[in-house]
Amino acid sequence: MSRRRRVIHKEEKLDGRYHSPVVARLISTVMHSGKKSLAERIVYTAIEETRTGTDAVDPLEILHKAIDNVKPRLEVKSRRVGGATYQVPMEVPPARQLALAMRWIVSYAQGRKNVPLVKALASELKEAANGQGNAIKKRDDTHKMAQANRAFAHFRF
Repeated sequence: MSRRRRVIHKEEKLDGRYHSPVVARLISTVMHSGKKSLAERIVYTAIEETRTGTDAVDPLEILHKAIDNVKPRLEVKSRRVGGATYQVPMEVPPARQLALAMRWIVSYAQGRKNVPLVKALASELKEAANGQGNAIKKRDDTHKMAQANRAFAHFRF
């Protein structure tokens, strides 16, 4: 019998401006100490800033492209088999792919010191949409780790 309970999935919320569940999740990821209006202002301004210098008509086009580029397909999970712990490569479920991609983009944007979060988030999104930046490097490192440990894939269960 499993020790875990069934996950209760909540209905997806939509944001006020774009009516997109992806933007609503990004706002929740940026939000700190329950200050949602500040997080909304940061995300909306960053989305508008990513449009400058490009011919994108849809404001969410760069956001979706950036998140799709950062989503990891594989990751490693620790499995204990007979006293030894193995890093077993596993496929990442779609909901976790989205969560990891947003978390990585926001954390690397927050890590840029001496830059306002709006500008840092906008530049991180632009770089991720172009296939560059720290979040893309993190995804590549995750894939390399899974590739290096593919010999232990038979421990998946």
